[in-house]
Amino acid sequence: MTQPLLYQARIILIDDEPAFRSLSCEWLTQEGYQVQTGASLTELTEQLSQFDADLILLDLSLPPYFNPAHTLAALPSLIDRPVIILTGHGERELALEALRQGAWDFLAKPIDPDMLAVVVKRALTKHLLVREINSLKSDLTPESVLNRLIGASTSMNNIRTLVERIAPTDVRVLATGPSGTGKEVISRAIHDLSNRAQHPFIPVHCGAIPAELLESELFGHTKGAFTGADKARKGLLKLADGGTLFLDEIGEMPQAMQIKLLRVLQEGSFYPVGGRELETIDVRLVSATNADLAKKVRLGEFREDLYYRIKGVNIETSPLDERPEDIPLLITHFLAQQAKAHHQAPKHPDSSAFNWFMQQSWPGNVRELKSTLDSVAAIARNGLITLDDIALLYPSASAHKGAIKPHTVVATSSEHTLESQVKALEISLISQALAKHNNNRTHAAQALGLSRQGLLKKIERYGVRAAPSAEHQAPS
Repeated sequence: MTQPLLYQARIILIDDEPAFRSLSCEWLTQEGYQVQTGASLTELTEQLSQFDADLILLDLSLPPYFNPAHTLAALPSLIDRPVIILTGHGERELALEALRQGAWDFLAKPIDPDMLAVVVKRALTKHLLVREINSLKSDLTPESVLNRLIGASTSMNNIRTLVERIAPTDVRVLATGPSGTGKEVISRAIHDLSNRAQHPFIPVHCGAIPAELLESELFGHTKGAFTGADKARKGLLKLADGGTLFLDEIGEMPQAMQIKLLRVLQEGSFYPVGGRELETIDVRLVSATNADLAKKVRLGEFREDLYYRIKGVNIETSPLDERPEDIPLLITHFLAQQAKAHHQAPKHPDSSAFNWFMQQSWPGNVRELKSTLDSVAAIARNGLITLDDIALLYPSASAHKGAIKPHTVVATSSEHTLESQVKALEISLISQALAKHNNNRTHAAQALGLSRQGLLKKIERYGVRAAPSAEHQAPS
């Protein structure tokens, strides 16, 4: 059995012997890999244009010339992934030359299936780990971090500006707004753009932990501090030392804990439960709530002194029905995410399905939209999401058939203007074209019937970021 990391890794096998191809393909498929085969360098080029391979198994002598020099000459263009050379009798020197040219390894025929499995697994393990590390590094560039905050609305543009400006500071942040509007995504972006990014980001949902356990979870405890405390345990505050503590739904924190948190913020120190030794910490606090904390203060349900300690900079998120122009970009982003998770090309809604998404009020906001897209994309066929697909899961959608003309966008906010609807449609079409053409703006412009400069102007005007492809997208 292969490791989860390697399961369904994609391999291209190029060899001119049909029997060998068939047998090797069977061995590799049994190991859990996806395999495509071919018999020449020309077929390899064709396969690579359709199949994003993680590894290539390549025979040295291929038609039409059966000259290893042609294969060796092609190697430099292939070594962004492991290439394992397959050699015949007497080709050892050529195989060594292939290693000098950048090949990962070579196997001499006849090939033992166990040796093939070991060499392939070893090459893929290193390659996929390196790719994952590089992906994680690229995800922490300022541009990629801000790209997680998806939207072209004025409110999202303002949030990106605020995040970029406050991230390098240690100012405390309070993110407010309805559930599902991305408060934790914003908080993580602040952390990842700060000078604390190399230290932990520790999220705590204040309403999900029972009141009697919250103190121990935050402050930790000593051995024997209470029944069941058979060993000392560090609290989340200490685990977040040097980094960021994210207190989600802080409005649900019990008042007794509010007093203790206030002391930590004032003094930067605390005692673990049952402990007598003072613990000191250096933590940035980012909080979030969907409650009206100012109202809670007036009602005596939240301490006023703590409120002003945590408020710092207030970032307010808007519900999705107040920013319909963000929906097309979110649709493209989440469908790309879903495609990446399943090693597929991104699916796209047709005009009727797109209109259905634009018409919904989304009381669960971005979280609900993502959940719906994941479900609908899972059952859609042929790369296209239709209203019929949606109706299988949401029968009321069938009532929308024929109700809206193709390519009509219905705004769901108070701005039911032609301008807002045209803007939403343009954003959708641009983001879908970018996704379809792997963010190649020249090809996207041609597909849209625009000049490249015209497309660039629209991207700049609307704040459209290049739609994430199935292989490269930022987390939401």
